[in-house]
Amino acid sequence: MNLLLIGLIDGVLTGAVYALMAAGLTLIFGVLDMINIAQGIFVILGSYLSLILEQHAGIGLFPGLIITIPAMFGLGLFVEWAFIRRIGAENRVTMSILITYAVMIIVEGVLLLTYGSNYQSLSASYVTTSFQIAGHYIPEIYVYGFILSVAAVVVLYAILYRTRLGTSLRASMDNAMAASLVGVNVKKVSTLAFGIGVAVTAIGGMLFGAIQPFTPNTGYDLISRLLSIVVLGGLGSVGGALGGAMVMLIIEDVVSTVWSPTWAPLLYFAVLIVVLLVKPTGIFGRQAVRSQ
Repeated sequence: MNLLLIGLIDGVLTGAVYALMAAGLTLIFGVLDMINIAQGIFVILGSYLSLILEQHAGIGLFPGLIITIPAMFGLGLFVEWAFIRRIGAENRVTMSILITYAVMIIVEGVLLLTYGSNYQSLSASYVTTSFQIAGHYIPEIYVYGFILSVAAVVVLYAILYRTRLGTSLRASMDNAMAASLVGVNVKKVSTLAFGIGVAVTAIGGMLFGAIQPFTPNTGYDLISRLLSIVVLGGLGSVGGALGGAMVMLIIEDVVSTVWSPTWAPLLYFAVLIVVLLVKPTGIFGRQAVRSQ
């Protein structure tokens, strides 16, 4: 198969997984006007939860989501209640970075004490088996991950645009004060938004752990990639997260396959810089008036 086509296929398949993880991050920013630095470690925590269920309870990766999604949603609700809602309007972004960074350090420390720094991986049968398409072997988990990620993003879109909660979420993203004046409980909506944003890491974590080995320290690299995706696509735009992830992963996989993995991050960040110079709000971003 043509190397360019191989890179495109791999980029689209992995891009969907990253799009899902980034969608949770950008949803939190859009509603709460804050940057969740802990999103990367939440993804890794989702990987470890899937590992625990697989090794100690004999529960498969996909059935395990019935447990991990509510667990991560509950964690998100707790973190928002215990830490995030204490942040005032003044220096909100800076304080949110500091607080969620502290949360990241705490979760990472617990994982390091429990599992150490050795690499872990998920080992279901569909992680090691592949489909053959025109002579190119594609791991089954990539295909299943693509389908699940697309389905999850569609569900997220349905929540945002087809439900009363979604209307409240989008109203809060546009203007929190105006939303409160028309009867939206912004505090409750913010809590639910943070919970949903963290809940998607259960799916992303399971898929990420099935695609590549991970340690508690993997969260650092992951959050830098997710932030790059949402900045490229446009902060606060779920569609932008999808577009940014596809651009990033297609560039990385095509360049890695056709030329060299060394050039992949260089070219991607060059594209990111050019996009931000031309459109500082990102590909799908827009200027918004916010009031807390």
